Formats: sequence, structure tokens, C-alpha cells
Amino acid sequence: MSELVQLTRDGEIAIITIQNPPVNALSPGVPEGIVASIASIAADDTIKAAVLIGGNKRFIAGADIKEFAKITSGGKRDSIGLNEVLDKVENCSKPIVAAIEGHAFGGGLETAMACHYRIAAVSAQVGQPECKLGIIPGAGGTQRLPRLCGVAKAAELCAFGDPVKAKEALALGIVDRIVDGDMLPEAIAFARDVATKPVVRTRDRNEKLSEVCDFDALRKAAGKRSRNLMAAQKAIDSVEAATRMSFDEGLAFEQRVFMECLYSDQSKAMIHVFFGEREVAKIPGIDKTTPVIPIASAAVIGAGTMGGGIAMCFANAGIPVRIRETAQDALDRGLATIRKNYSNSVKKGRFSQEVMDQRMALIAPQLDYAGFDTVDIVIEAVFEGMALKKQIFGELDSIVKQGAILASNTSTLSIDEIASATKRPQHVIGTHFFSPANVMRLLEVVRGAATDLAVINTCMQLGKRLGKVSVLVGNCFGFVGNRMFGPYRREAQFLVEEGASIPAVDKVLYDYGMAMGPLATGDLAGLDVGWRIRKEIAHLQIPGVRQPVAEDQLCEMGRYGQKTGAGWYKYDENRAASVDDEVTAWVRKWSGEQGIEQREIGSDEILDRCLYALVNEGARILEEGFALRSVDIDIVYLYGYGFPAYRGGPMKYADLVGLPKVYERICEFEKEHGELWKPAPLLEKLAKANSTFAAYDKSK
Repeated sequence: MSELVQLTRDGEIAIITIQNPPVNALSPGVPEGIVASIASIAADDTIKAAVLIGGNKRFIAGADIKEFAKITSGGKRDSIGLNEVLDKVENCSKPIVAAIEGHAFGGGLETAMACHYRIAAVSAQVGQPECKLGIIPGAGGTQRLPRLCGVAKAAELCAFGDPVKAKEALALGIVDRIVDGDMLPEAIAFARDVATKPVVRTRDRNEKLSEVCDFDALRKAAGKRSRNLMAAQKAIDSVEAATRMSFDEGLAFEQRVFMECLYSDQSKAMIHVFFGEREVAKIPGIDKTTPVIPIASAAVIGAGTMGGGIAMCFANAGIPVRIRETAQDALDRGLATIRKNYSNSVKKGRFSQEVMDQRMALIAPQLDYAGFDTVDIVIEAVFEGMALKKQIFGELDSIVKQGAILASNTSTLSIDEIASATKRPQHVIGTHFFSPANVMRLLEVVRGAATDLAVINTCMQLGKRLGKVSVLVGNCFGFVGNRMFGPYRREAQFLVEEGASIPAVDKVLYDYGMAMGPLATGDLAGLDVGWRIRKEIAHLQIPGVRQPVAEDQLCEMGRYGQKTGAGWYKYDENRAASVDDEVTAWVRKWSGEQGIEQREIGSDEILDRCLYALVNEGARILEEGFALRSVDIDIVYLYGYGFPAYRGGPMKYADLVGLPKVYERICEFEKEHGELWKPAPLLEKLAKANSTFAAYDKSK
């Protein structure tokens, strides 16, 4: 029928094949090809049934997300609506069998459910993950799915977006048969078997709609798991509509809710993130011809929290890794922590004891540099001290083989200065993992002035191999994430010093959607980490410019956070937090000594000061070229700092608020709080042009 959709036949069985690599998305041309194929099948009396299958052993992975952006921007869609297509499929008088290989997600599953039968490869998965884009299924997913698998399960699948494996899909009634072998001949044989049976449309299968479902309990569960996410709640509403309305009425309800979600800021933010994850992998000067250094073995220096977590990342990816410490007790503690982490995963059923044993066997603990001359990459993960890091890199330079990568897990310090301790700066790079390294998905890859493109390319690819989202950043103090995190936490501390309560500051940011409030985050990471860094860079502070005092005072008292049982909060033996009234009293005392006036501070000011401090510093980073694109900054904050995906990241959030409004608010803060709030030149420029950060792209 077209290049994207081909219609062939095997005797009396028609075969509709989607050929739209790599994932056979419902891009423009595919819906039209399906409709044309159905019309041809309906008009041909010699055809008795049809198979709908995807080429290259992949069914339809989902809709073309780019089409959603065209709708919300007011542009003309390049394709007919999927509901129109599925109406043609479902109303075909001849049985149509969906042959599912790979993934049938979103619009792919909706297409399969409009077919009269569904068979699936044993390795296939199905699901309705639209909520992860801030929308709900928009082509009958919330109406057909409960008719196949029941109301409660359908509401759960649509609200949470989790995939279902083929065997479970069979048990639920979503598919009719599992195929463990060559799909096409099996599908053709199945189509022949059903060719003489009456066609039963999914929309007419109402027997499961009467089952009892506690929608309120589901809404509560969705609210807990997908905090503040509108689409999760709306998906449940739409599935519930299937129990109260006719199919056509339910379809109309679903479409209204779909459009409401699609035009929301949450959906715009989450679609921005979807494309952003792919965009951050694109590096100017790096393409398919750029060499990649083979990484067959690795070494990590330091068996503390970060070093142990990084070693686990390599072991999890099947890469042998040496881990070095300077003292046996420190090495033993590190290995015990790794073993405990793996044991907890086994207890939770994430993998077997056999898998744990295999991974532990890949980690070689040692107190010297033996074997470091054979590894392909060494990652230093000691505490933030330039002198120590330079000493280590000088030692490595004389030991590690030529061509190997020398990486630092530094979170703030200059890669160029670290590289100066070696005779091979082109092979030195920053690989900033986030704690806990074996859990957090972000990897900041920090390029030095001399870092070779092949080294950058290798580390970007290695991050993906380790299960990370790699973002390339420039070499400035704190890079992207921690450079912005400084002003964010600075304002949180200032707010407490000015009269806001500690839990009030954290609550405002948590309610906004952050994984934790800024003060609780400090306690989790360890207040002494920032304290040590501030002492390291004390000479860079501008005299007379206000700096927070309370956190350093807490550190002087030995209150480092969770690890010492006390920081901004008190912690019990299970690290559960409680408010410490003594800290509030101390902060008021210290603020009085600084002459800081105490006042009532509202939630709006708390939110704006913390978030706009992030945005303003991000604008400087973007203009200075330490981030290639604003979306790179957003991805750093989503995967490294718990920024909510439905906000899109700090820069997208500012774009959605409107840069003129953000700039105006920052100018107000500058008048009230001084030069720390001086608007970034790029923010001022874009605000006055009524432009966006997204429109400013240093990578092009």
C-alpha cells in the first residue's frame, strides 16, 4: 500500500506489515496505510482474514510523539487521527489478528485492542505508558482495556504506565495466545482458524465492566506513587467512565480528558523530557565515526559511599572492576556495604543469590595498584581535596597503560588542574556520579580543555552501558548540577535565617514536587561535604557578600546530618527525621548575631527564591557554554536532584512560567537582597525579547 505499510497475502489470509523502523511508530503515513489496507481487504471477497504485524520483529511501539507537539502548537497534523483508523479496523467484517512482537505500547496496544484477536511472542510486552508523558490513552485505551482485562487492572495499567509481559497479558485476557517460535506463520495459521468465526469487536465485550473496583483506593495509590501527576488521576477517571457510559460516550469522555492533559503544562514538560533524554546524547564534533575506546575492565580508587557504588555500577554491567583503598578496615567496610546492598536486592526479589555472587566475584578489593596497568579506565572517588586528587593522578600517570582513561568523580573541582598532574591531559575526564551511584541515573561527563573527543565519546557510551543518562558538561566549579545547587540551598538557608521554619522550607519544595526539601537533602548527603568544599574555596568568596552561617555552625557542632544522627533534623536509628527545636533556637541566635531581621515568610517567596536561584544560575551556565542546551540542565536536575519530571526541569519550568515574569521577580529580589540576585545577562536578554531558554541553543 505504501513504503510504510505493505499489504501481501498468503492464500486467503491478508498480511498488513508496518515497515517504519526503528520501532514502527504510528508516524504520518502509517495510519493512512492501515486504513487503505483495511479498505482493500474489505473489498476483496477472496480474503477471509488478516494479520497485522510489524516488520523487523517489532509491533507498533506507540504513537509519534512529535505529532502531539504539533497539536499543542496549533500546527496542522500530518496524519489522520488514530481513533478514525481504529474504527475502520474494529468494524472490518473480516477477523483481524494483531501479531505482537517486541513492544505494543500506547497507540500500539490501542491498535492491537481494536483488532479482533491478539497473539504475542513470549518475549513481547504490552502497556499504556501515556501517563509518563503527562497524558492518558487517547484512542480507546481506557475503554477497550477494561473490556479485556477487567476494570481494576486496566485502571492500574493506565494510571501507573507499567508494562505487562506476554504471559501475564495472556492470563489477564489482553492477548489470546502466546507464540514461542516464528511469529508470522503462527499468526497466519491462527487467522485461518478464526476466519470462519463471527467477528466480535472489543467494544462489545462488556462482561468484565461489572466487576467491583475501588476507584478511590486506586486514586490514593496513584497519588502516592505519582505525586501531583494529573494524568494518573485522569486515567482512572476515564477507566471509571467505561463502567458508567456506553462505548461511544466513554470514547468521547476519554478524548476530552486526553486533550485537557495534552494542553497542560505537565504534558508539555514531560514531552520535553522525553525528547531531552535523546537530545543530550548529541555532542557537536562527535558522530558515528568518532572512535570509542573498548572498556573491558576498570578500577576505582576509594571504597567509600561513592567508590563502592561506582564499583557496583561496573559489576552490574558485567565489567570486572578493581577497588583500591589505603587501609584494610576501610576496604572491609566498603565491601561489607556492597554486599549488604546486593543482599537487600536479593531479599526484595530483584535478582537471585546466583546473580549477586556473580557480581561480587567481578569486584576485586586491594590495598595497592597491582593490576592497574591492565585496566581500560580508572575512576578516582576520594573526598573533595585538590591536593589529594593531584597526588593520585600523578601516581596513576606512571602506572596506568597508555590509552586508558583517567577519570575523577569530583563533584566540584577543576578537571584541568587535576589533569595537570599527568603527562596525558587528553585522557583525563570527569565522571561525576550521583549518590548512591548504584541507584541514581545521572552521570555528568565533565570535559577538560584537553580532553580528547574519543575519551568523551567513550564515557558518554559507557554511561549508557552502566544504565545512566549521560550529560556532557563544561569544567567550571560545581559543573552544572552542583554549581546551581549552591544558590538553591543558599536561599533555603537564608530563608531559615530570616525567620522561615526549617520544615516549612522543605515542605514548600516537597509539595512543589521535589523528591526532598533542600535542607533534608543536605542532611542526606552529609552537611560536612559542603562544609569541606566551602573551606576549600574560601579564598574565592567576595568580601562583604552575605553567606549562610547556620550550616557551618551545625558542622562545627558535629551535626553532619543523617550519618551522625543530627543535622538540620534529628534522626533515630532508622534514620527517620524529626524536628529539632534546639536547631531553631540556635539559628535564631546566630541570625541575631548577624543582625538579620526576623519576619513571616510566605510559601510563594520560599518557592520563588529557591527555584529562581536555580534558574538564574542556570542561565549563566548556559550563556557561558558550560551546558550545551537548556534541556541538558533540565536532565541533570531531573535525574541527579529529584526535580519532578512533570515540571520539566528548572529551565523548562521558567519557560512555562514565562521568562518576563521570572526576570521581573528576580529583579525584585535583587532590590531586596542585593547583588547575589543580579539577573543573568542571558535571562535579561531573553526576557526582554519574550523568548525562551529552549530557543537558545549553543550546540547549533
